[in-house]
Amino acid sequence: MKSTSNKTIYGVIGAGSFGTAVANILAENGEVILYARRQVVIDSIQATGENRGQKMNPRVRMTNDLESLCQQCNIIFPVVPSSAFRKMMQSAAPFLKPHHILIHGTKGLNVLPPDGSETLQAGIPVSRMAVRTMSDIILEESVVLRVGCLSGPNLAKEIAQGQPAATVIASRFDEVIKHGQTALKSPRFRVYSSHDITGVELAGVLKNVMAIASGILNGLELGENAKAMLISRGLGEIVKIGKALGAKSQVFFGLAGIGDLIATCSSNLSRNFTVGHRLAKGEDLDHILETMKEVAEGVKTVKLAKSLCLHYGIKAPIVETLFQILYNKQGMAESMQYLMTNDLSVDADFWE
Repeated sequence: MKSTSNKTIYGVIGAGSFGTAVANILAENGEVILYARRQVVIDSIQATGENRGQKMNPRVRMTNDLESLCQQCNIIFPVVPSSAFRKMMQSAAPFLKPHHILIHGTKGLNVLPPDGSETLQAGIPVSRMAVRTMSDIILEESVVLRVGCLSGPNLAKEIAQGQPAATVIASRFDEVIKHGQTALKSPRFRVYSSHDITGVELAGVLKNVMAIASGILNGLELGENAKAMLISRGLGEIVKIGKALGAKSQVFFGLAGIGDLIATCSSNLSRNFTVGHRLAKGEDLDHILETMKEVAEGVKTVKLAKSLCLHYGIKAPIVETLFQILYNKQGMAESMQYLMTNDLSVDADFWE
């Protein structure tokens, strides 16, 4: 964190809803440079003092110059969609040095399909070797070594309203966790720690799958019992997939795991929940995605989760059902029948 006149300067890459919320929290503890790729976004923020319905802290200043941001900030929070993350890192890499600390807030995964294609084909098994978390990409594309992630039940709108919330900073380095906690400390925002960065990243990604399913249940008006069943059984599927990819099971029972799962499965502020709800009301998936202002990461995560389950032999009825709904246009009635009649009957089988 570089200083000018004893003022700490933090960097945030990505001016979406969550990136903006993070920038405003950081501004309580120092100066902030917020990067937006498009000049029209910067002009709008500077003219109105607002972005994504959030009033900007006056200590947040805008830029579309990555080189300048990297030169002025030693601790940087990238918060961009996973589909754009590698390209963003490639653009920033020439200006990043080993002294930088990067703590990303992106809940997504990239995949390198085994057939060499650019996109994962539906129903093709993939292993951990083909999967890249955002921290993997940071390490692959830059000389940065001190990497962390920010994840938890962090609905941007509630954070922007000043409502109490908490998050987890995960890193293999205590130094990264300490710097992140110092940067984000706030009476309204509690910051916990974890050394299982892989587990925290996977928890933040896989819960998006269950949020879509919860939105479907909500749209079908199937009640709270069904939602409770979905969250508990969905947690089991998340744990199985996460353990297969190298995460420790404990992380999924903390704030970044079940905490985030409950929040996104229970709130219409969740983009993935909204996708499921609109699907249940009869809207076409392509139309839903085209009309959403921000990316719902869970849609492509369903495809990846299905491929991982195929490779590792994991039985995951919720993942399977969502895959059939999203990619094979299976009807809601048939999907519910499958979920209620599949042959898995042991409770908490993810401990075995």
